[in-house]
Amino acid sequence: MGLFLSLTVFALCAFITKIDKKGPPPNVIVIFADDMGYGDLGVFGHPTIQTPNLDRMANEGQKWTSFYVAASVCTPSRAGLLTGRLPIRSGMCSSKRRVLFPDSEGGLPASEITIAEALKKEKYKTACIGKWHLGHLKPYLPTNNGFDYYFGIPYSNDMDRLQVEGMNGRQVNMEPKSEYFNVPLMRNEDIIERPVDQTTITKRYTEETIKFINENKNGPFFIYLAHNLPHIPLFRSPEFEGKSKRGLYGDVIQEIDEGVGKIFEALRENGLEENTLVVFTTDNGPWLVYNEQGGSAGLLRDGKGATFEGGVRVPTIFSWKGKIKPDIISDMGSTLDLFPTISVITGAEFPKDRTMDGYDLSEVLFNGGESPRKAMVYYWGEEVYAYRLGDYKAHFKSRERVYINQKVKEHDTPLLYNLNIDPSEKYDVSEDHPDIIEKIKSEVEKHKTTVVPVENQLIKRKNK
Repeated sequence: MGLFLSLTVFALCAFITKIDKKGPPPNVIVIFADDMGYGDLGVFGHPTIQTPNLDRMANEGQKWTSFYVAASVCTPSRAGLLTGRLPIRSGMCSSKRRVLFPDSEGGLPASEITIAEALKKEKYKTACIGKWHLGHLKPYLPTNNGFDYYFGIPYSNDMDRLQVEGMNGRQVNMEPKSEYFNVPLMRNEDIIERPVDQTTITKRYTEETIKFINENKNGPFFIYLAHNLPHIPLFRSPEFEGKSKRGLYGDVIQEIDEGVGKIFEALRENGLEENTLVVFTTDNGPWLVYNEQGGSAGLLRDGKGATFEGGVRVPTIFSWKGKIKPDIISDMGSTLDLFPTISVITGAEFPKDRTMDGYDLSEVLFNGGESPRKAMVYYWGEEVYAYRLGDYKAHFKSRERVYINQKVKEHDTPLLYNLNIDPSEKYDVSEDHPDIIEKIKSEVEKHKTTVVPVENQLIKRKNK
């Protein structure tokens, strides 16, 4: 049994008895934005983007300020959330081809167990609405990974980009029209619209979510709502044009926020608000190279693609009326922890035949306890670039603004930051704490012993 599996099983055994199992099984909704930065919500400090519904969700629930994703780009991050395993374990990360593309032949292996698959065994109705990006070929689609229903696009909304006369690729992304991107919209395993009208896609995802709630109000249900925005190219419905002082990007965020409000309204109308856990987070940090059409990491350093905090620390909110008391949590958590946490609150079986990387957070959510997560490993592709242990984070390798400058910086003496004192990673304190560096190095070596080579899914391509 691996180190991470041992710790997780201990956490499950320790906390499961403290959750009230009376009443009907709880519903679960995970809302996952795309490329939204740590500083892009009002409740996380943005001065001009108005997000009243997410602000209310945070004020009435728990706002987590040290919450991490499994990777700083789309595909591996999503694999980590749904499986509770670092993507290195499933072959869903690569240092050569960092995400899946329309010419990819790989996807999430059938041997992996998703949250949806675990919940289906407990008679949950399951829906994936939005961006998938874990394989567009039939064996890898949501309907073959535990979801009863799928409505969304199979990969990023900037893919299948067409050549537009007189415009280069960056111009097409910055001055987009839906018809510039031959992206398919799917219902279950069928393409129903191509190219998808991206100006209405956020609204339609919200409508599909509410429809699923209404149809399954007698529950239980699990909805994974994965918006494909604010990933560029940016689109919003006509009624949101010019609504934000932050421009197009702000319009996009505010439309997502309104959708969150409508989902909560649907829960209230169906009498489900007190029996539904809702989680809001995002897949990685902001795509900074798109300037004003990219988001903000707030006080955090760097953004999407990097292993500095701005790439991997994400705004996260947990809400469950009557169960989760309002609080601000500065302890560590991760999307890797959603699977074990959801398993505990629903009674779903948690995989015990493989190394898992998540921890049950229910003691924090329901009892005001301390998070069991004390460490976080930061992968760039298939390599460990950094590692956080307690307050301190060591960088062994680093890249900044990686979509412009791909040069790797190797640090003979790792950079070391105290993230509680210096979340912006400005002040290297490695000279003062050689003992902490040695301890972190030891933890990294222990982690590496739990990693078993598997087939890489991201490098498999058509005709290659």
